[in-house]
Amino acid sequence: MQQNYGINIWSDNNFIIENNTVNINHKNRPSLLEITQDARGQGYKGPLLLRFPHLIKKQIDTLYREFNRAREEFDYNGKFQAVFPLKVNQFPNFVNSLIEVSKEYNYGLEAGSKAELIIAITHTPLNAPITVNGFKDKEMISLCFIASNMGHNITITIEGIGELETIIEVNREFNRDNKIHITPKIGLRIRLHSSGIGIWEKSGGYSSKFGLTSTELLDAYDLLKKHALLDKLWMIHFHIGSQMGEIAPLKKALREVGNIYGDLKNRGATELNAINIGGGLAVEYAQHSNYKELNYSLKEFANDVVFLMKEISKNKNIKEPDIFTESGRFIAAHHLVLIAPILELFSQEYHEKSLRLKENNPPLITELYDLWRSLNKMNAREYLHDSLDHMESLLTLFDLGYIDLEDRSNTEILVNLIIKKSILLLNKNDNNELQRLQDRIQERYLVNFSAFQSLPDFWGLHQHFPVMPIDKLDSTPTNPATIWDITCDSDGEIPFNREKPLYLHDINVDEEEYFLAFFLTGAYQEVLGMKHNLFTHPTEIVVNFDKNGEYILENFVESKNIMDVLDEMDYDKSFIDKKLKSQIKESTTMSQTQKQKLLGKLYLYLSENSYLKTIQTHKN
Repeated sequence: MQQNYGINIWSDNNFIIENNTVNINHKNRPSLLEITQDARGQGYKGPLLLRFPHLIKKQIDTLYREFNRAREEFDYNGKFQAVFPLKVNQFPNFVNSLIEVSKEYNYGLEAGSKAELIIAITHTPLNAPITVNGFKDKEMISLCFIASNMGHNITITIEGIGELETIIEVNREFNRDNKIHITPKIGLRIRLHSSGIGIWEKSGGYSSKFGLTSTELLDAYDLLKKHALLDKLWMIHFHIGSQMGEIAPLKKALREVGNIYGDLKNRGATELNAINIGGGLAVEYAQHSNYKELNYSLKEFANDVVFLMKEISKNKNIKEPDIFTESGRFIAAHHLVLIAPILELFSQEYHEKSLRLKENNPPLITELYDLWRSLNKMNAREYLHDSLDHMESLLTLFDLGYIDLEDRSNTEILVNLIIKKSILLLNKNDNNELQRLQDRIQERYLVNFSAFQSLPDFWGLHQHFPVMPIDKLDSTPTNPATIWDITCDSDGEIPFNREKPLYLHDINVDEEEYFLAFFLTGAYQEVLGMKHNLFTHPTEIVVNFDKNGEYILENFVESKNIMDVLDEMDYDKSFIDKKLKSQIKESTTMSQTQKQKLLGKLYLYLSENSYLKTIQTHKN
C-alpha cells in the first residue's frame, strides 16, 4: 500500500507521489531523491535546503488571481496590491527569486527595520510599493524620505504619536534643506478592539504591541491637518495575527476598520484611499485530516475582504479603497524543503540478530522466545500479556541478582519484538493498551540536522511541519518514529505522537541511504534559526527549470565552515589558528613529518561545516 503522509492535505498539489518517490509536480516532475543525490554527488553531504522559485510565483499568482476574481465578481472599483514582509524571510536567494517572479504584479516589500528598509530600497522596482512598519526613530524616518526622493513609492506606517511628530520634524528639515522634496505617503496603524485567534492572537486587540487607539487616531488626524500633511494620509493598516486559522476574527476586524476608514474619509482625509489588512493568511501544515489548521479557503478569504469593503463603502457613501495585503507565510512557506539524511536508528538493537541466547537460558527467557516464534493473530493478545508479565518477573530476578546482563538484554529484545509483532497483528482492533505499548517500541531516528536551526517554531511554539521519507513509498512503514536531531539537547526531538503518528521504514543505514523531507519551512524558520551548538544554516540550493522542463541546480550557498562560525561568534580566528599550530608544533610525541600530516588533517576538518558526515557502504 502506498503511503502518502497526508500529502493531499498540506502540499496543495505542489508535490506528488510517483514511482514510489516524492516528486515536484512541475515540468518534468523530478523526484526529490534524484535532486538530493545530484547535490550529494557534487560533495554536499549534510542537510540541504532546496528552494523552488516556481512555488513562490504560484502563490503570488494565486493570491492576485483570487482577489482580482473577487473584485470582478462584486464589481469592486478599488485596486488590489500586495507586499511581502521581509521579516518572514530575508535570505538573498529567496528575495531575489521573489522579485524576479513577481515583476508583472508590481509586487512590493514591507520593511520593519533599517536593514530591511535598505533591502527594500535596493531590491524593489521604483513604482512598486514599499510599506514601513514597526517602531522607527528619526534616522529610519529620514531614510524613508530619502527613498521617496529617489522615486520610490513608500508609505510610512505610524505606530505611535511620537513617530508622527518625528515625521513632521523631518519634513520641516527636508523643506528647509532641500526646498523642494517629496514627502512619503503616511499610513496609520489602528489598534482594533478585534483580536486574532491562536498562538498569535495578541497581535490584535487593545493589548496589542502596535497601533493607535481611537483617541490617538483623532490626535494624529489633528496633527496632520495642523501641519498641512493631511494630503499625505493615504493608508490605514491593521493586523490581527499570523497563521489565522479561522475566518471569523478577520470579518469582525474588517467591519471595525472599514468604519474607521469611512469616518476618516468623511471627516476630510480626502487622499486616504487604501486599507492594508496586514498578514495572517494561513497555511495548512496538517498531515492528518482530523487536525487541520484552517477552516477557510483563499477564495472565501478574498470574497469576505472585497464584499465587506464594498458594503461599508456603500453605506458610508465613499470611494471603495484599494486593498493591500502583507501575507508572508502564504507566499514563502511552500517554496522551501529541508532534506536531511538518517544517520542511525537507536532502537535497532531490538532485533533477533541482537539476541545473546545461551545454551541453557532461564526458563522464562525460553518461554519468551517460544511466545515470539509462535505468535499469530489468534493468540496475539494473550501472548502479549504473558510476555509483559514475564518481563516484570525477569527484571525482578535481575534486581535480586539471579540472572545476568545477557539475560536482561534478551528479555528486553524479545518483549520488544513481541509488542511490535502484536501491534501489527492487532492494528484493526486498536485500543488504549496498544497505543501505550506503541510508545515503548518507537524507533529513534537520528537525523543530520538541528531542530533549533531549521525548525525553531517547532521547538519554540510546537508548530507541526509535514515530514515524510522521500522514497520507499511503495512499502508500508512499520516503525512508530521519534526524530532526534544531532544537537546535545534533549529538546532537539520530535517525539512520536499517538494522536498524529509518524511511521517510518525499518532500514539499515550501513547498506542504504534514507532521507527525510521537512516541508513548508520557507516562512520564518531560516531567519529565526539559532546557532545552538554552533550548527549554522544548512547548504541551500535554488532549483530552477529550463525550457525543456529539466531541473537546474544553481546559486549554491554552502553551510559555513567551523572557522567562519567561530568568527561569526566574535572569536579571534587568528588566535585560534596560531594556538592550534603551536600546540601541534610543541608536541613531543610526534616527528616533524607526523606533525605536518596532522596539521593537514586539522585544516581539512576546519574547512568543513559542523554537520555530521555520513559514510554509506551500499552493500548488495
